[in-house]
Amino acid sequence: DYKEGVKWCRLAAEQGNAMAQRNLGNAYFNGQGVERDYKESVKWYRLAAEQDYAMAQDNLGNAYFNGQGVEQDYKESVKWFRLAAEQGNANAQLNLGFIYINGRGVEQNYEESVKWYRLAAEQGNARGQLEVGIAYYFGRGVEENYEESVKWSRLAAEQGNASAQYYLGIAYGSLQNYISAYSWLTLARYNGANDVDEPLGILAEILSENDKSRAQELSKLCLASDYNLCDL
Repeated sequence: DYKEGVKWCRLAAEQGNAMAQRNLGNAYFNGQGVERDYKESVKWYRLAAEQDYAMAQDNLGNAYFNGQGVEQDYKESVKWFRLAAEQGNANAQLNLGFIYINGRGVEQNYEESVKWYRLAAEQGNARGQLEVGIAYYFGRGVEENYEESVKWSRLAAEQGNASAQYYLGIAYGSLQNYISAYSWLTLARYNGANDVDEPLGILAEILSENDKSRAQELSKLCLASDYNLCDL
């Protein structure tokens, strides 16, 4: 019962409880138990954020970044993302990584982008792991290193991230480990990744029929084992 939840949440929020303030902000943002109202959501996010509640700081950063309930202001979004990220909030660290790679509200800085993505990645965040893997593959903010790309992309791929499975397959291909490349690209396609058919077609011309069969069996075993048995 969202309306009942909002009732009790509001009572706590009005007493200054930061978690309740953030939850009330979410209710207004999502229109759960109340009519959707971005300005009201920002009001409650701000009250929690000003108490150093990291999740609310990240929410407020998103509001400024997207111009929802406030005028769009990339610099203000950076301010709130940074406050949350410095408390270890993985979502805020991802957002800072994105901001630095695209130069929104800050000067574009690939090294700084990788720094924040890595902090999220080290917390087990799949998107952070994928972004670090991509950075190593293209040499963006770090020195190009296909082995490191495999390491980080694989951590995300084993969480079922289809984009990471795609980049892992590409990285294995660059290391000429074609059976693993074919196996992970097959998994990426199964899980809905885009642009997989072309590299799979190239690998199909390189691999023998026996090796293709091995790769396909490996992908089936990997999936059936919940990504625990994925090596040759």
